[in-house]
Amino acid sequence: MGESPELLQQGRGLVPVRRQRPAPQGLREMLKARLLRSCSCSVPCAWALVQDLLPATRWLCQYRPREYLAGDIMSGLVIGIILVPQAIAYSLLAGLQPIYSLYTSFFANLIYFLMGTSRHVSVGIFSLLCLMVGQVVDRELQLAGFDPSQDGLWPRANSSILNGSAATPDCGRDCYAIRVATALTLMTGLYQVLMGVLRLGFVSAYLSQPLLDGFAMGASVTILTSQLKHLLGVRIPRHQGLGMVVRTWLSLLLSAGQANVCDVVTSAVCLAVLLAAKELSDRYRRHLRVPLPTELLVIVVATLVSHFGQLHKHFGSSVAGDIPTGFMAPQVPEPRLMQRVALDAVALALVGAAFSISLAEMFGRSHGYSVRANQELLAVGCCNVLPAFLHCFATSAALAKSLVKTATGCRTQLSSVVSSAVVLLVLLALAPLFHDLQRSVLACVIVVSLRGALRKVWDLPRLWRMSPADALVWAGTAATCVLVSTETGLLAGIILSLLSLAGRTQRPHAALLARIGDSAFYEDATEFEGLVPEPGVRVFRFAGPLYYANKDFFLRSLYSLTGLDAGRMAARRKEQGSEVGVGEGGPAQGKDLGPVSSRAALVPVAAGFHTVVIDCAPLLFLDAAGVTTLRDLRRDYGALGISLLLACCSPPVRDILSRGGFLGEGLEDTAEEEQLFLSVHDAVQTAGARHRELEATDACL
Repeated sequence: MGESPELLQQGRGLVPVRRQRPAPQGLREMLKARLLRSCSCSVPCAWALVQDLLPATRWLCQYRPREYLAGDIMSGLVIGIILVPQAIAYSLLAGLQPIYSLYTSFFANLIYFLMGTSRHVSVGIFSLLCLMVGQVVDRELQLAGFDPSQDGLWPRANSSILNGSAATPDCGRDCYAIRVATALTLMTGLYQVLMGVLRLGFVSAYLSQPLLDGFAMGASVTILTSQLKHLLGVRIPRHQGLGMVVRTWLSLLLSAGQANVCDVVTSAVCLAVLLAAKELSDRYRRHLRVPLPTELLVIVVATLVSHFGQLHKHFGSSVAGDIPTGFMAPQVPEPRLMQRVALDAVALALVGAAFSISLAEMFGRSHGYSVRANQELLAVGCCNVLPAFLHCFATSAALAKSLVKTATGCRTQLSSVVSSAVVLLVLLALAPLFHDLQRSVLACVIVVSLRGALRKVWDLPRLWRMSPADALVWAGTAATCVLVSTETGLLAGIILSLLSLAGRTQRPHAALLARIGDSAFYEDATEFEGLVPEPGVRVFRFAGPLYYANKDFFLRSLYSLTGLDAGRMAARRKEQGSEVGVGEGGPAQGKDLGPVSSRAALVPVAAGFHTVVIDCAPLLFLDAAGVTTLRDLRRDYGALGISLLLACCSPPVRDILSRGGFLGEGLEDTAEEEQLFLSVHDAVQTAGARHRELEATDACL
């Protein structure tokens, strides 16, 4: 590449001159420079670090009260009104008392207000995380000797599996349940903070949207199943482990005759009202400035009816019970419990991080601002770490509340402070008013909130038509969640997504290209009509990377489409020791090649080409095995008198070819300009010119 630009313009047109790259910095120098940058301290650097960790310090200075305040207050009030009934209801999923859900909603909103980068995401209790927390709590309660299906404060009298300090006289069932939940929450938050510190925000990108949708669908079916006992007012054991959903349905069928008539009637009425209100809200959404607070109205009316009708006393209907006011003293989660739930916290950390980052990026794109995935991990992680000492459980961003927040005019996270103020009012004064609220009503609120996730099942046919691989990931994740467990479903979804990705790169589309009329463009001859094949040249496109897992498929596709197995024919030539050149002129005359040699010489004649051009535009990357494959392919084609040319190589691919020894080696030590071309048409024209020149030379000889 040392020639002048004038010389490079001769021959086959313009050829770009590569820039001289600066000498690469050594590892020691690079680490030293980064260490100096990170350790340098000044007032601007310290303030920038504070603004990065607490983004509220940046945007609060630019807050415009006249434009933003009204919308933030309105959306904050609406979200706060929605949070109160949902917090009380979701406590059933987590197996905890309602007061802890209110604590969680209060602290999570305040912390995300300070640390979040999204302006519209609502962080708080999330049904999927509540389900996963509840499953861990139930398991630990059983191991500690408590009955998760009972509401008593003491372990079973005949239990013989009490282990040390797991259950003590000063800690009853509810006390031990929140200890398990806070230990799980702290471990979840620590994982998320660690991911943020290590800049692992990209990891959530590997949880694809079909995986998340399938997981939401399967978990929603699990949540629906867990709430049926409250809808019917029956007592059944809370199953754990494999086949939990199936075993719960069997228990419900066996106990259907013991259903509480009062709870069944209440559930039917509440479901009818809530579903009808949701449908009306969706239909007349454009005409409603704020969504109808149907859940709150239903809970208020149901509480009044239960209180004055004495439904718990007369019909044995289960009620929420005492909900204390005020805040409890902070408590450090037990290290022993943290060790027990460390593995369970991994799934919660991944699910919470994936949903939070995806929602933040979705709202950021739709409203024209950027979010930082690593800071979102830190924010959500701190929403779990700090409240874990204040009797809270795992939280993340929630789609439904975030959509409501956006629809009601939210402009900044100041609306989260308003929502926390509403929850604080309930915590300090209004919580005892919900004492007589029936649990069946809370179950109705949970079931209706699953409507959006359950409707995603109708998207499966469309997803199958668009991408069968994504549809299989969706269906496999959902089915595993329902039939096995939610944690296994998440693991199965990740494995299926990775297999889908590997399958797409392992067997990408391969085709022969032909010329579009008299233009300089080439396309797939099997997809378009009227294309003109170039005589004596085969243009091959491989729409994927070339690496160790698909190199054999690459060769099979090339040999199949061109009709010539160059590797096998070159090996036969080597075995026969034949020096006969292969071209379009046919085998040499007057020599007895034997049956094998004659057949080997006749195959290229039937193929009818002298050059193979590989369109490298879709070639994303090469590894060592890919470079070796191209080198061996060029050698085999060269043994048969066929040239191999590459076109449209990106600079990274060129560098890999150069470092791998593909360029600058061969029989004639050809230079880079003789093997790599800027376009397919350039390569085809050069191949034709070379062949005509070779034929003219042969004729003269």
